[in-house]
Amino acid sequence: MTSPIPPDAVAPAGTPAPVLVVTGAMASGKSTVADALARTFPLAAHVRGDMFRRFVVSGQASMAPPLSAAARAQLDLRQVLAAQAADAYAAAGVVAVVQDILLGPDLERFTARVRTRPCYAVVLTPDAATLAARDAARHKQAYGEWTPDEFAAAARATPGGLHLDTTGRSVAETVRQVLDRLDEARVA
Repeated sequence: MTSPIPPDAVAPAGTPAPVLVVTGAMASGKSTVADALARTFPLAAHVRGDMFRRFVVSGQASMAPPLSAAARAQLDLRQVLAAQAADAYAAAGVVAVVQDILLGPDLERFTARVRTRPCYAVVLTPDAATLAARDAARHKQAYGEWTPDEFAAAARATPGGLHLDTTGRSVAETVRQVLDRLDEARVA
């Protein structure tokens, strides 16, 4: 699949490329959709926010509820670093597709940290039953103290961006929807 957006419309020579943010609950398809979306552009990077958490090899705070002050600080640092990486790619003319869990006020905080314009956000909102089924089928189960119901509700209540209910939708269909409705996803 290729983007219907011509390469020159994405980043005319000498100008920054856009930043696209893909978020949603655990097992909503963020990684898969972000990777497939990035591959539709002639030059793009998939920035995985969780990688910045994994770089902390000593003293990593638990993200179990309720979040401690240390966990919140590490989450904020992870988001700052992901925004900086996205901006660096975009400044070099590389479309940055950022993927992370940015629900509630975290999405607005994150997109405010991104300096690149335009900046787009897509919130994947499959239902809780779909989240639970996808999580059970993965090699890593993410839900424990957090529940699919809590995350599905948080994703649907997240302000801003293009909200896509991906329940029953393939990755290709989801990417096509993002590309076709990109104007609706613009947050800055």
